[in-house]
Amino acid sequence: MKRRTLDILFSIGGLAIAALLLVAGIVLSANASFANNYVHDQLAAQHITFKTADTLTDEEKKAACLVEYAGQPMTTGKQAECYANEFIGLHLKSIAGGQTYADLGTPQTQLKNQLTEAQKATPVDQAKVDDLTKQLADVTAQRETVFKGETLRGLLLTSYGFSEFGTKAGQAALVAYGAAALMFLLALAGFAHAFTTPKTAGFAVVEAKPEKESVK
Repeated sequence: MKRRTLDILFSIGGLAIAALLLVAGIVLSANASFANNYVHDQLAAQHITFKTADTLTDEEKKAACLVEYAGQPMTTGKQAECYANEFIGLHLKSIAGGQTYADLGTPQTQLKNQLTEAQKATPVDQAKVDDLTKQLADVTAQRETVFKGETLRGLLLTSYGFSEFGTKAGQAALVAYGAAALMFLLALAGFAHAFTTPKTAGFAVVEAKPEKESVK
């Protein structure tokens, strides 16, 4: 095969790969833009604002991101992660000794059963009934508060995760653009080499060995 022909074929292939990488980069950029805009719009619609620096408690000030975002509206995935883990997560630990919604289900059920038995007892110990009623109300209120906090925290972390997909897509797009540019330059170099190579030049041509002179 002629060297020029081979260079042209490889260069055309390089252009095709560059075009595919460019398309991939455009698609990834579009996905990144969609993810970032979607997260921004959804978070902004919640009107959540970080506490100002002067209102942060000593515990809250230990979280660097709460200090960094103090007083700012929540509009990014990173802010959502900070608010979910460092603010909501911190305050959830102070409710019911850090027990979760599922953990509080057991004491709530036990108190319901104890209250039912106390109400059925003869004679009814009203003081005990009142005490169990108060305990049940406290546990129920704690469980409802924890449920709301865990739900909001989960939603915010989901937004953060979605935004990370957008970030990764943006990074992948940059890699695709860089690879496309490299392939394009290599293809141009291939064409340049092809048209500076003599038409008659071959590729990996095996030179014929000279015949040995016969012995007379």
